[in-house]
Amino acid sequence: MSALAVRTVEKPWGRDQLPAPFAAPYGKRIGEIWFEPTEDVHSLLVKYIFTSEKLSVQVHPDDAQAKALGESDTGKEECWLVIDAEPGATLGIGFKAPISADAMRAAALDGSIEDLLVWHPVQAGDFFYIPSGTVHAIGAGVSLIEIQQNSDITYRLYDYGRPRPLHLEKGIMVARGEAYPPALHRHLPPTGTVELARGPYFTAHRLEGVPDAALLAEYNGPMLVLPRRGEVELAGDVLRPGECAAAPSASTIAFSPESQSILVRAA
Repeated sequence: MSALAVRTVEKPWGRDQLPAPFAAPYGKRIGEIWFEPTEDVHSLLVKYIFTSEKLSVQVHPDDAQAKALGESDTGKEECWLVIDAEPGATLGIGFKAPISADAMRAAALDGSIEDLLVWHPVQAGDFFYIPSGTVHAIGAGVSLIEIQQNSDITYRLYDYGRPRPLHLEKGIMVARGEAYPPALHRHLPPTGTVELARGPYFTAHRLEGVPDAALLAEYNGPMLVLPRRGEVELAGDVLRPGECAAAPSASTIAFSPESQSILVRAA
């Protein structure tokens, strides 16, 4: 069991003021805080994302598409748990109406693709599962936890004129020109144990307090734990909110009854 190394990533769209327990170094705009994957849970990446501007309109391939397109990495499915949001903050996910590949390409080139997306108003506790092929963009004023396949493949379709390369051809090939399924989005109550995600690549739960026998059985193997409230103990080491650790199983973690944690394992 070990606390994961932290990578703090500056981004032009990041923030100089972060929600507790995080703090941005003076003069730095922090956009992401990564927890470096370990060998035991190498297929998963967990990070916090903090935005002051909209992120690019983008899409990710699935594993088969990534291989067919000659990528050396896997595809990427991900999910988001919003932990803080400024008034009016939104996430762009899926299209208002079905759109063809040619129309999507034209909209990406002239910038109108931004207006064709559905921008979902968000608040703390909103959860979204983002399958591969879903066109999406994180809006400004959002802080969220992202759980994803450990892949670096992102195809940008539109970037608001920023001087970064786009990946239109590959992106259009894998993008679904359709609406985002409502069943993949829900709002969580502030307390209680809930299943967040059960997909082809990872399973995740938000745990309130101490896990029951069923959850211990669910996480009877290599996993990640992120305290969100209170503390948990791993082999004598205390883990606090803002940290993440790898463990051989949930049964090796001492959870406080007052704690709330996120548990993640590979499928």
